[in-house]
Amino acid sequence: MTTHYKLGTISENGHAVPALLIGDRVYLLSEAIGDAAPQTLLDVFKEWSRFSTIIGQSVGDLAPKSAGRPAAGITMETPVARPSKVVCVGANYRDHLREMKVTQLPEYPYSFLRPVTCLAAHGQEIRLPTIPKMVDWEAELGVIIGSSFGPDSRGDPMAAVAGYTVVNDISARDWIANKPFVGIDWVMQKSWDNFQPTGPWITPAEFVADAQKLPIGLWVNGIPKQQSNTSEMIFGVREIIKHLGAMMTLEPGDVIATGTPNGVGYGLSPQEFIKSGNSVRVTIEGLGTLENKFI
Repeated sequence: MTTHYKLGTISENGHAVPALLIGDRVYLLSEAIGDAAPQTLLDVFKEWSRFSTIIGQSVGDLAPKSAGRPAAGITMETPVARPSKVVCVGANYRDHLREMKVTQLPEYPYSFLRPVTCLAAHGQEIRLPTIPKMVDWEAELGVIIGSSFGPDSRGDPMAAVAGYTVVNDISARDWIANKPFVGIDWVMQKSWDNFQPTGPWITPAEFVADAQKLPIGLWVNGIPKQQSNTSEMIFGVREIIKHLGAMMTLEPGDVIATGTPNGVGYGLSPQEFIKSGNSVRVTIEGLGTLENKFI
């Protein structure tokens, strides 16, 4: 049986380097697989089939060779800093649609693209932009692609998944109520720098028994705001990948955010939004906890 591990990117002597989390200890990827270790996780996912086998064969012997580092003292970087794209799915939880007073389920995954500059790391302070005033939180399951899947692909879409992570899909709600006839401006709502904290770790798919049965929660300053389960998703991971892959080629390292459950600030009465000094924590059972302070 392969030793359970997670993948991430940490700051080591001022450089972003791939790392492994085993239990509560962190090891450099190079400590596990030697000088052949890629310099980024993106390079790992570009050859995920090969490297997942190599890592799986190496991690069991890692602890006796190296003491590692305590996870509590590690500075995290964004797991995959420069993927080819970030795709986000909206309106994908039944309980979230109820709180947003949406009465009709979508016929297909409703999605949008985000710039990679939206990505931010666990523990990173997120500076609130000055223009939007209704900045909201969204706990989400993130999917990391490990092999290309596109219009000509055959087979199970789930085979394209390398692993899962935790996402906070920050949203500026200011322009929802007065949206123009062409619809919501998703750039204004979603594309601000650092509006998608992601991580801290990526759990390989082999260690996630069922991505559609994961408890997911979000807290603001320790107060619970979202408490749900990925079973509430209207379209599961398989359906999302199949839908997106029919239009575009999903490439290794791509990040897909799969939608948020109920409890967003916009849906509360009275409404609540992120303020300077707030700490927002997202936890998905088995995947980890992502936390950021907003300034």
